Amino acid sequence: QVQLVESGGGLVQPGGSLRLSCAATGSISVGNVMGWHRQAPGMQRELVASITVTGSTSYADSVKGRFTISRDNAKNTVFLQMNTLKPEDTAVYYCYTLSYGRTYRGKGTLVTVSS
Repeated sequence: QVQLVESGGGLVQPGGSLRLSCAATGSISVGNVMGWHRQAPGMQRELVASITVTGSTSYADSVKGRFTISRDNAKNTVFLQMNTLKPEDTAVYYCYTLSYGRTYRGKGTLVTVSS
């Protein structure tokens, strides 16, 4: 089993920044992928960004140039630096990892972008 705990969400004004963190514990494969999904009210879940253990990254078009994903392999932690936030970025952000062929997801952290 793998447990994921997110932190760093909150209320921010448009144009502001937030940094999300997610720590994974448990039986984690060496070659795991980590990343972030988000889900806004009434919307489908969206893949925001992902990163491999070697540092290869992928981003949704809607966040390219504004969000940066990174990880600390020694601590099994993934980060999402979110800059120039827009109201449409408002959502619950979920950390996930692909480990030993299974997807594990945290409980999520709410990000609200509003003036």
